[in-house]
Amino acid sequence: MHICFLSSEYPKAGFPHGGVGTFLQILARNLVKHDIRVSIVGLNYTEEYEESLDEGVHIFRLKPRKVKPITWYLTFQAINSKIKEIHQKNPISIVESTELGLAFIRKIPGIKYLIRMNGGHHFFAESENRPIDPWKGYQEKRSFKKADLVFGVSEYVISHTAKYLDFKDKKGPVIYNPANLEHFYKADPSKIVPGRIFFAGTVCEKKGVRQLILAFPKIKEKFPESELYIAGRDWFFPDGRSYIQYLKDSQIHDSVKDSIKFLGPVANHKLPKYMEEAEICAYPSHMEAMPLAWIEVLSMGKAFLGSNLGPGPEVVNDQVTGRVCDPRDVSSVERVLSEMLSDKDQNLKMAEAARKDVLERFSIDKLVHKNIDLFRQVVAG
Repeated sequence: MHICFLSSEYPKAGFPHGGVGTFLQILARNLVKHDIRVSIVGLNYTEEYEESLDEGVHIFRLKPRKVKPITWYLTFQAINSKIKEIHQKNPISIVESTELGLAFIRKIPGIKYLIRMNGGHHFFAESENRPIDPWKGYQEKRSFKKADLVFGVSEYVISHTAKYLDFKDKKGPVIYNPANLEHFYKADPSKIVPGRIFFAGTVCEKKGVRQLILAFPKIKEKFPESELYIAGRDWFFPDGRSYIQYLKDSQIHDSVKDSIKFLGPVANHKLPKYMEEAEICAYPSHMEAMPLAWIEVLSMGKAFLGSNLGPGPEVVNDQVTGRVCDPRDVSSVERVLSEMLSDKDQNLKMAEAARKDVLERFSIDKLVHKNIDLFRQVVAG
């Protein structure tokens, strides 16, 4: 079997990437271990064409073509040409993409086309209360029509995407994103720095970092030793302004300026050190499709605060494997964090239960077989 994933987010040394790229690398490497050929086709992070091999995964990074207003056309032309070339040398069984990725793909007889929903344009437009962009909406609808099967990384992403796109006749199962248990080892509680709260993710509004910062002064009053560490790349407003600078200029109270540290982008393999030292890892995002970053924290057996929105309850069993709050409500964030900082024994119990839960539901050893079984069913059908 030969699986071709369409993605420009596959990790490349020296360049930041998100959760989708991390998940794809974990899955791809493990598919190769099960004698499945894997190709990745996407745009390069740099202005050149590049081929590479990552633990058996064949990566084709295409040279970006930026010619307005036909950049999208040139991009899909290049992807189509590369798929055809790869297929002629090593016949492809399945092409898989995220929601929008099949919009202008030319289907080749004998190949099955899958969409793995990680949260597309319609999904996030609903969650962020913004209108559907006509062009992106059109592409996503076109992409779903081309798919032979559509499946999702959470029940929530499937049910909420279904409000806007009709795929009931090609609906597949939920297959969770796996945890990277090689990098995210069992944390040593003796390394905890009392009062340290750690956040990792893109520093932007939808990740809930602003509400976390606004809740922090009251937490600092109750727990004077507390400090907030924020790791992640900056986000920029449409006019080019830095979101981090906006937080520093207008959202951080003078009383806690010295207790909030912005670490900048931190490589995925370096995050466990910061997580291990934290008393609480707090990622109160407003919306996710299936938050891999949460699973990474839970896999280490760390006290965790997540969100009660979206798929949050699918990942965190409140007061059993972690805590959830309303991330839009500063008082909710402050209350739950204060409760956690007040009960260290309960934190340790939840953290232990969280690691067991991740090993049961999110280990790659189990989830790679679920993926392979689905691929085989699709090819056989």
